Amino acid sequence: MCEKSIKDLVDHYIHVSFSVNKIAEGMVKEEIGSDLTNDQHYTLRYINKAGSCTSSELAEVFDVKKSAITAIITRLWEKGLILRTRDENDRRLVYLTLTDKGNELFQKTEERIQALVESIITEFDQDEIVQFLKTYNKLNEILIERKSRVE
Repeated sequence: MCEKSIKDLVDHYIHVSFSVNKIAEGMVKEEIGSDLTNDQHYTLRYINKAGSCTSSELAEVFDVKKSAITAIITRLWEKGLILRTRDENDRRLVYLTLTDKGNELFQKTEERIQALVESIITEFDQDEIVQFLKTYNKLNEILIERKSRVE
């Protein structure tokens, strides 16, 4: 591929990637409402899926510093959406779980996000969806592999 073509592809990728991410984040934020930030919702989502986790696990999964997770966790705890439970054998370990209020808010916002994504994804036929997910997964794997080489 000639250098001009690659530059054009890179420019196009950056433009589309930025646009999709910006618009999608805004649409998700609209569905979440003012109760949560996107990061708080993603944190509730992870805790819901895991059942229980630690802040160190969240920092690793979201690839952020522990201080960033601590700020999110503190806000969720202040809102009564998560419980902090110390490990009986190792008091340094604190497990995070959703409260009933946290689970209820998560389920409500998740239903709205699912409806949003469904309304978008139905614009594609089955083959396009399968191919897109296959390609997107491949991109994710390449990025993870490259990131691990850097670290």
